[in-house]
Amino acid sequence: MKILVVEDEKKAAAYLKRGLTENGFVVDVAADGEDGLHLARTSDYDLIVLDVMLPSRDGWSVLSELRRAGKQTPTLFLTARDSLPDRVRGLDLGADDYLVKPFAFSELLARVRSVLRRGPARQPDTVRVANLDLDLVRRRASRGGKRLELTPKEFSLLSLMARRPGEVLSRSIIASDVWDMNFDSGTNVVDVHVRRLRSKVDDPFERKLIHTVRGVGYVLEERD
Repeated sequence: MKILVVEDEKKAAAYLKRGLTENGFVVDVAADGEDGLHLARTSDYDLIVLDVMLPSRDGWSVLSELRRAGKQTPTLFLTARDSLPDRVRGLDLGADDYLVKPFAFSELLARVRSVLRRGPARQPDTVRVANLDLDLVRRRASRGGKRLELTPKEFSLLSLMARRPGEVLSRSIIASDVWDMNFDSGTNVVDVHVRRLRSKVDDPFERKLIHTVRGVGYVLEERD
C-alpha cells in the first residue's frame, strides 16, 4: 500500500518514512503543503499522514481543498496541535483519525492499519470543479446552474476528468476507463468525444475548463 507523508520537519519525515517502509508500505514525502496537495491530487494513495503546521499551505487547507475537489483519500492528522477544538476541526474537515505529537510509533502504526482496514477511499456522490457540478449517482451535470445535456459516454468522460481535477489524463487512460479498451493510435474516438464535450461544457462559457496538453492528453481544471 502507498502512503503520502506531508511533514516539514526533516527528522520527523525521515523517521516516519523509515518506520512505515520497514512495515511494508511504499512512502512518498512532501515537505510543504503545496507539494503535498499536488501529490495528493495527482497520484493515488491509500492513506495520507498530514501535519497541520506546514509551509506555504497548512494541513487544514490541504485537506479542505482535497475534499472540495472530490478526493476522498483516507487521511490521518499527525500534529502537535492537541486542543479539543483542533481535533474536532480536523475530523469535521473529513480526516479519518487524529494523532497528537509526540507519539509512539506503535500507536501510529496501529492507527494507520485501523484506517486502512475500513476499506478503500470513500467515493463522493457529487463533484464540483469551479462552477461545474456533477451528481455521480443520478449522472447529471450542470454548469453555472444550467443543466448540461450529455450522452452516457460524455458523462462518463466528464466524470473521469472531474474526479481527477488538475491531473493530465492520457488518451490511453481515457480509452481504458471510458470505453474499456486499449487505445489505438489510429483512432480519434477520444479526441472526437472531447470536442463534443467541450461544445457543451466550455463553448457557452467564457472561462474554459477542459484543456489540451499537447502530446500528452487532456486535463480538467480552472485556470486564471
